[in-house]
Amino acid sequence: MKAAQDIILKPVITEKSMDGLQVGKYTFKVAKDATKPEIKKAVEKLFGVEVDKVTTMHVRGRQKRMGRFVGTTASWKKAIVTLTEDSKAIEFFEGMY
Repeated sequence: MKAAQDIILKPVITEKSMDGLQVGKYTFKVAKDATKPEIKKAVEKLFGVEVDKVTTMHVRGRQKRMGRFVGTTASWKKAIVTLTEDSKAIEFFEGMY
């Protein structure tokens, strides 16, 4: 069993993820091998909230160029966590929207 800090790597701060904050959806970059139940437990433990639903997706790395050299950025896994109606908000995101 992994620690909660090993599952939730960092929050994703984009315009689209900030729009989800009003309806209780929070976006995180998570470990590639993390499962939905592990993500749910980790968010509940780290932030002290009640999680209703977890949606995950794999984000493919993009092709980038540096002059004549071509490489790809790393692939990663994204989780969108929906909180229950009566759950408190995550304090980290409070002043962002």
